[in-house]
Amino acid sequence: MNEEVLINVTPRETRVAIVENGILQEVAIERTRHKGIVSNLYKGKVCRVLPGMQAAFVDIGLERAAFLHVSDAVTHQAEPHPKSDQIHAVLREGQSLLVQVIKEPLGTKGARLTTQISIPSRYVVFLPYSPGMIGVSAKIEREEERKRLKQIALNYMGIAEQALIEQNSFNETILVAVSAEKSSLKNCGQYGFIVRTAAEGATESRLCADMEFVCRLWKDIVDKSNHSMTCSLIYSDFSLAVRALRDLIGTSVEKIRVDSEKTYHEIGEFTQKFVPDLVGKIELYQEDRPIFDLYTIDDEITRALERKVSLKSGGYLVIDQTEAMTTIDVNTGAYVGSRNLEETIFKTNLEAAQAIARQLRLRNLGGIIIVDFIDMLDFEHKRQVLQTLERSLERDHTKSHISEVSSLGLVQMTRKRTRESLEHLLCETCPICGGRGNIKTPETVSYEILREISREARLFDTQQFLVLASPEVVDFLLDEESSSIAELEDYLERTIKLQVETSYTQEQYDIIPTSV
Repeated sequence: MNEEVLINVTPRETRVAIVENGILQEVAIERTRHKGIVSNLYKGKVCRVLPGMQAAFVDIGLERAAFLHVSDAVTHQAEPHPKSDQIHAVLREGQSLLVQVIKEPLGTKGARLTTQISIPSRYVVFLPYSPGMIGVSAKIEREEERKRLKQIALNYMGIAEQALIEQNSFNETILVAVSAEKSSLKNCGQYGFIVRTAAEGATESRLCADMEFVCRLWKDIVDKSNHSMTCSLIYSDFSLAVRALRDLIGTSVEKIRVDSEKTYHEIGEFTQKFVPDLVGKIELYQEDRPIFDLYTIDDEITRALERKVSLKSGGYLVIDQTEAMTTIDVNTGAYVGSRNLEETIFKTNLEAAQAIARQLRLRNLGGIIIVDFIDMLDFEHKRQVLQTLERSLERDHTKSHISEVSSLGLVQMTRKRTRESLEHLLCETCPICGGRGNIKTPETVSYEILREISREARLFDTQQFLVLASPEVVDFLLDEESSSIAELEDYLERTIKLQVETSYTQEQYDIIPTSV
């Protein structure tokens, strides 16, 4: 897999594109005026506790109060404290607390918070409120490597191997709970770590340096929090370019090109310290041709905003985002196959499964996703299509889960949503249709006007009505409904005048009673 990363930086925004084999797979955009706040730490103030929702609203200094559910609110005390399922037992109004953003404000909803802080670095995720907990990413499959990484973390924390109790969690991370009371802890033994996938193959010195870095960072955060006012930002994550190197890019990447000298030096310092393997792969792009033109990235982004996605075979996908879920419909389109109908459907669904995985990454679609594949009769075909979808999602850095195939043949899945989708980030609701995706025809609006004139004739004792409408509606009334206008004038014994307003949308009109 030939993987390349392009980083485009302007004073207004930073864009990161991940390209595999010359095809755009993922794009991340951060604008100066609307920087992402996921992973940021705030010293918040509980402004309202809602027992009926088992949640609280917390003021963290943003436009809208953030949301903290009881499942994400835990007390952090020296002695173990049982987790309560009652919000009033955990929080009270006016209380100040350190919180972390786990989900961006989406639409009319405020940010989602947690008090279970986690700070990611290159090789580990630091868990300040999980004493003695060690985790190893399940994506690291070799048992020898898992044991090696675990032992490095144990040596750093000074905890004996026999104290470990393993248990699976979410099929992604193996959490290792350790009895901290019986251990003589050193350094950050009172904290916890999850060893990330990127740590596979990392030397002990690099891994320990990474753990030492986040420990020092946490101490600085605690000190700043103790001396800061409530509703203030305590810690913000790295810039998008650095986060991309930390979270999205593996050591298998062949080239990282950046068109900003300042960002080039910034990520150079980061990789020199945390990812030395990537240092020689970073290039400063200085050509006249825009960096995103190398792989027509801008054209790909534009296509990612369209409902319809064409497949090479001639089939196509239709993707619709709603507030509740995203639906994806698969169609054969112009593809007629060569053998039989079942084979045609199977090949279309296989191609669609790969395209769907790419579109989920490219559009950053999250939440509940329903895929309507073309109905298949062969059980083996169904199994292969689902297997292809799962395999295609393996390269996705965002966690997803395919739950089941419903009784109607729909594939139900979820994908973790932390930030706005590409469409919500780059677009706004259409002012003409209000987000419906359609507008009334000139014929429909014309009949509404005629009905409204009849209603107003009963209310106003006037000799004439002036109708202001868009050119399309006025043309329809004059050409197709001129006889209806004449009949209505005779019936009401009033005159109806039509006037074009070029600034009006197709659904907009006004009826003004006037004297002759």
